[in-house]
Amino acid sequence: MAAKIKKGDRVVVLAGKDKGKQGAVTQVLPKENRVVVEGVNMVARHTKPTQADPQGGIKHKEAALHVSNVAVVDSNGKPTRVGFKIEGDKKVRVAKTTGEVING
Repeated sequence: MAAKIKKGDRVVVLAGKDKGKQGAVTQVLPKENRVVVEGVNMVARHTKPTQADPQGGIKHKEAALHVSNVAVVDSNGKPTRVGFKIEGDKKVRVAKTTGEVING
């Protein structure tokens, strides 16, 4: 199945503690149906000191969100569902709200 959300897409969170926040997708995990969004779903990771990081301590990083909890943002800044359309000989992603082609 073709990917409805890809790396670099601007998305909005639909559910959870960060509902309403927007960010760019930094990583897509298709086998787990999850995405990592920049600056969203931050978690604290307690790390031991190592040679690479002699300080150790509490590090903050983004955790993955389920793909059903995010939606692509259209040109108007509203969340939209994604559809597909054949343009010439290419299959392109289309925003359902505006009908515009989604770049990426």
